[in-house]
Amino acid sequence: MAEALIIPSNATKKEIYSAIVPQIEALIAQEPDLTANLANIAAVLKQAFDFFWVGFYLVKDGQLVLGPFQGPLACTRIPFDKGVCGACYRQKQTLVVPDVEAFPGHIACSSESKSEIVVPVLLGDEVRMVIDVDSRQLNDFDEQDKEGLEQVAAVISRWLIKHVD
Repeated sequence: MAEALIIPSNATKKEIYSAIVPQIEALIAQEPDLTANLANIAAVLKQAFDFFWVGFYLVKDGQLVLGPFQGPLACTRIPFDKGVCGACYRQKQTLVVPDVEAFPGHIACSSESKSEIVVPVLLGDEVRMVIDVDSRQLNDFDEQDKEGLEQVAAVISRWLIKHVD
């Protein structure tokens, strides 16, 4: 696939997710390198929605370790028992946080981040990584983001099934 992204203009979030999820799937289908694929997925999400920060934390060495991302400097390592990402890892479910300051144990990688959504990427019932998205606006994520990012996570999970030993 050519590295071109088609984003419908004047579309709702749901319509944008519907347009980009198959493009993400096509983009990563033939690429065997996980880092390259995650970098492109982060770029697609940043371009499509202009998120403040979007990226991945991968499960490594008993913690979450920063992977490919788009946005300002980020925390490099997150213990499983800290922050929204750690809670997502432990609960194995998407967490939508309307106000990060109100989340117990929130890790402030950037003081500009006001709300957050974190989605687990599962291989079977094991969390392999999380998709982390931050916004400068309070209460910026909704059910459409949850459903759309969970579809992206499912695309990554299907890729992992084919490419992980």
